[in-house]
Parts: sequence; structure tokens; C-alpha cells
Amino acid sequence: MWWGTAIEAPDPGGLARFYAELLGWHLGHEEPGTAVVAASPHGPFFVFQQAEGYRPPVWPPVEGEQRPMMHFDFQVGDLDSAVAEAVALGATVAEFQPQENVRVLFDPAGHPFCLCLDEG
Repeated sequence: MWWGTAIEAPDPGGLARFYAELLGWHLGHEEPGTAVVAASPHGPFFVFQQAEGYRPPVWPPVEGEQRPMMHFDFQVGDLDSAVAEAVALGATVAEFQPQENVRVLFDPAGHPFCLCLDEG
């Protein structure tokens, strides 16, 4: 069973609060160097861990730079309003956008994530 995902960050608490607000999840635990966000008391969980010397990934990938190792995809009903909400919380919109129905953004630590239009 999948329990959750650990994400490195220069400010675990700040990044946890960003994703808690973005997803409507709750901050379940915070201590120095670690913060946990959960969809429910039973998960899934995002665990944000302190990373010394953290370098944000570059999108799109550039030779010799820190590559994205993974990213989150979140399905949304209204792409424009979801982007506006994410930006208001501290995200930035990537310059390169590969698809019309997807927006690539960066969280406050520079991790890329995608907002994907639910076209169903």
C-alpha cells in the first residue's frame, strides 16, 4: 500500500503549508526539519524534509543543471482559476508550457508541478 511521498525542501514547513492550502489538505505534523501534509488521518501523506544545499530543478531540463526527478499532477475543473489560486499561494508559472490543457508551475521551493484540466 502506498503511504506517501517524501519531498526535499529548503523550508519544509513553508512548503507543507503551500501544499496544504493548494490541495485543501491539513498539516498533520511539524517539527524542525520535517512537516507532514495529509489528505486524511490515514493518508496519503506528503512528507517535506529539510535538504541542506538544496538546488531547485530546472524545467525544461538543461544539461548540467539539476533535473526534475519527479513532479505532481493535479486534476482541476477550471485551469485558469486553479493557476490563479496556485500563484496567489506562492507558485510561479513556468515559461515553457508543452500542452494546452496542462499548466506547469513551480512551488515555492522550485519543484515543478502540473495542473491538468479535467476534460471528462
